[in-house]
Order: sequence, then C-alpha cells, then structure tokens
Amino acid sequence: MIPIPINTRFLAHMNDPILLGSPLQGFTDFHFRNAISNQFGGIDRFFAPYIRLNGKLDIKKVYQRDLAPDNNQNQKWLTPQVMCNQVDEFMFVLEYISALGYKELNWNLGCPYPMVAKKAMGSGLICHPDKIGEILEKACSQNEVKISLKMRLGYLEKTEILDTFSTLDAFDLEFVAIHARLGVDLYKKQADLEAFSTCIGKTKHPLYYNGDITSVEKFREIKKAIPEIQHFLIGRGLLQDPFLAKMIHEDTLEYPVDRYRKLEEYHNDLYTHYLSTSSGPTPIKMKMLGFWEYFSYSFPESAKVYKKIKKASNTKNYQWAVEEIFQNAKKQNY
Repeated sequence: MIPIPINTRFLAHMNDPILLGSPLQGFTDFHFRNAISNQFGGIDRFFAPYIRLNGKLDIKKVYQRDLAPDNNQNQKWLTPQVMCNQVDEFMFVLEYISALGYKELNWNLGCPYPMVAKKAMGSGLICHPDKIGEILEKACSQNEVKISLKMRLGYLEKTEILDTFSTLDAFDLEFVAIHARLGVDLYKKQADLEAFSTCIGKTKHPLYYNGDITSVEKFREIKKAIPEIQHFLIGRGLLQDPFLAKMIHEDTLEYPVDRYRKLEEYHNDLYTHYLSTSSGPTPIKMKMLGFWEYFSYSFPESAKVYKKIKKASNTKNYQWAVEEIFQNAKKQNY
C-alpha cells in the first residue's frame, strides 16, 4: 500500500476546508514554513514569497535558498511564486523552478504597495488584461508547470478583476486566489466579502478566498458567507497565531494546555535560526521586531508585549524581554 502524505489527512473529509499558507515577503521563508508544519500543522499547502527579477535574468541567492529542495521538508506541498510583467522574466522563473522539481508556479497579481503597482506589477497589472493575456499565452503553452494566479479585486476599482475574467478563461489555470481588497487599500480596510461574492460564477476557474482569516470565529463567519468556496489562504493570521490553521480544521476554540510552552519553543527555533543567518545586531533586531508585530497578538496584552520587545536595545535585553514575556504568560495560564 502506498503511504498517504501527511498533508492529505485533511483532504479525506470533503467538507473540511483546504487551508493554504499565503506568502508574506520577509516572513514566510522556508524555516518559518518548516516550523509551522512540524510544530503546529494545519496548512495543506504553502506559497513561497515571490521571486522578483527587476529586469535581470538572475535568481538571487535568497530565492535560491528559500526554494532549495533540501531546505523544504515537504517540497510537494510548496508552490513558488513570481511577480513580474514581462514574458521573458516569467518564463525564466518557470524554467528555474521546473528544474528544481516544482510542478506549479503562482503569479502574484496582488501585491498592493505603490512602488510595485506603479510599475504595472502586482495589483497594478490587473487593469491591463491584454498584458496578462500576453504572458499567459506563453506560460500556458508548456505542459511541465501548471499556472495559478493570486490577485486582488483590483488596484483602484472592484470591477477591475471582473474585466480580466474573459482573458483568464482563454487559458487552463489551476485556480484564481482573490484577496478581497483593492491594492490601494493595502491592509487597512476590512476584506470585502460582498465584492468577492460577485466574482463567484463569473469565471470557469476555481476561486480561492484570501483576507482577514485571523481567528476561528472569523473563519466561521467567512465560510458561512461564501459556502461555495472550499480553499482559503491564511497570511497574517498565521503569523499572529500559529495554532490557527489546525484549530480551524478541528473547529475548536480551545488551545492546548501547554500553549505558551509550544509558542516559546517555536519562537526560540525561529530566533536561533535568524540569529545564525543575520549579519549583525541591527538586522536581527529588525527581523524579530517585525515578527513580534504579529506574534504579540498571541498574548492578551499584545500592545504591552510589543512595547517590551521594541524597548529591548540589544540582543541580551531582547532575550531577557522574551523570557519575561513567556514566564508571565505561562504563570497566568492565559
């Protein structure tokens, strides 16, 4: 009998949602993905942070390390991502990831940041369906790597994505994942479930939902609003609460009794790795400050926790602050 890969344990239940780890540049690297899979579980597939070439047909070492098969314990459950607006760049990345053994490439049409969008990349490319079609025509002409898209509703208008569907339907895509915000919204406004719902039935491609899945209660609310959707992407919610995906699968609000012991082990694992790969005290301080901006939400007094981390002026003070935070959390048995 052929053994079933561990991630398919959730797929045995047809009513169980399929949860995908959304990529966040600077956060969801291979060590984060491995830590989530090994220590918490619940994510059925991860997307790697995007590869961006900036006009040079060369894969940076940071991207090489992140996608290296030896660094990814479950390579078959990882999908690389590219962000570009040129055919040659797209095909260069496609050939690179194919040589590594990957079978799918996701195209980022969702990055909201103005410096990207103004160059007609990320969400700034959604209003250019002809350009999207030009790239997909070449990308979909090969059979080695499947193509999927991750989009926003548009950059300026919610109707922009609707105007792309006739172009997208000319090609065989794995799916279209939609972050239910506009590019100009960044992450400030609430995800627009109503606007997402207008996309259902407007394209032949399977739709995946992305946006504001930050708790089990929120997931239940979203799932109830769009019962047709089976696939959901979780990004910032997983950084805030590493237990979230598994708890959604188990449909529970109850954390394990050793919650903060597990979170401490998880933090120490990531911190040790980043400490060994950072080039000095300033980079590691900025790396962990960004991490705690989300991770602090795992603690009831998140603002105080983040302030304590922010005040840590050096590595030793940081380690003392972290130790105190976890000691207090375990003592109070939150």
